[in-house]
Amino acid sequence: MGKEWVEVSIFTSSEAVEAVSGILYNTGVKGLAIEDPQDMEFKKKHPGDWDYFDESILDVKDGALIKGYYKNDSKLNEYLSYIKESINNLEQFGIDKGKGLVTAANVNEEDWENNWKKYYKPTKVGERIVVKPIWEEYKPKDDELIVELDPGMAFGTGTHETTRMCIKALEKHVKNESTVFDIGTGSGILSISAAKLGAKKVVGVDLDPVAVKSASENIKFNDINNVRILEGNLMDVVEGKANIVIANIIADVIISLAKGVKNFILKGGLFISSGIINDRKDDVIRELKKNDFDIEEVNVDGEWVCIVARVK
Repeated sequence: MGKEWVEVSIFTSSEAVEAVSGILYNTGVKGLAIEDPQDMEFKKKHPGDWDYFDESILDVKDGALIKGYYKNDSKLNEYLSYIKESINNLEQFGIDKGKGLVTAANVNEEDWENNWKKYYKPTKVGERIVVKPIWEEYKPKDDELIVELDPGMAFGTGTHETTRMCIKALEKHVKNESTVFDIGTGSGILSISAAKLGAKKVVGVDLDPVAVKSASENIKFNDINNVRILEGNLMDVVEGKANIVIANIIADVIISLAKGVKNFILKGGLFISSGIINDRKDDVIRELKKNDFDIEEVNVDGEWVCIVARVK
């Protein structure tokens, strides 16, 4: 591995952090560092849930800063063009891109490795789930459940509002006999959390082979044997039905899933969906109701929404 890398910095909005991260994961990114003052303000207001955070991140003004790290090779310019174009298109999906400024600079390998890891510490995400990077030490308290994670290139570290709400929903609804399907599993964080909470069977699916590899590796770190990770689309690669299907994606994808996903949920089972910005909440609810779901919960955290719907 070479010693010289390129650090691509994107100045965006807190609302767009997940979407921009997803854009970067569609390229050859080798690691991410996210500096989001809204996330840090949340941590500051809930000091009992956090072992560490760097208050210097609060100096980031007018939105969030995402840094992606790339090999300086012939594909870099192609990646930069894709990133800029995709960020400019975010508003078509109702997502505020903020400044949408993309810059690039050379950086030493040791510098970037230390840079992104120093921000990623054990994080209590729900009532019981604690997400812990594999290089950190943490002693669980009371009935806490530890999710060991090496985020690598796959999205999902547990700190974003949508992931927190999904994990809290799983904590509330997963039973010992539950089967759970996780659509767009990313790092595998929701699949692993479901298994830790006692689900009998978990299947995670993702279209991105990098995510599939990352999720599969994270499962090994957690010493669980009831989770399968599959590459592809839910409709094509998963058989059978689940008590719970969970999707932390974006509103448009959830709307497109609303009709077909109920074929993968047992009668009376739940569809937990997030990655939905507040402005699209009613659109998603309307589509779910149209497709024979009863809306049981609408949870809000900041600008984000998590909807728990039950199959009639």
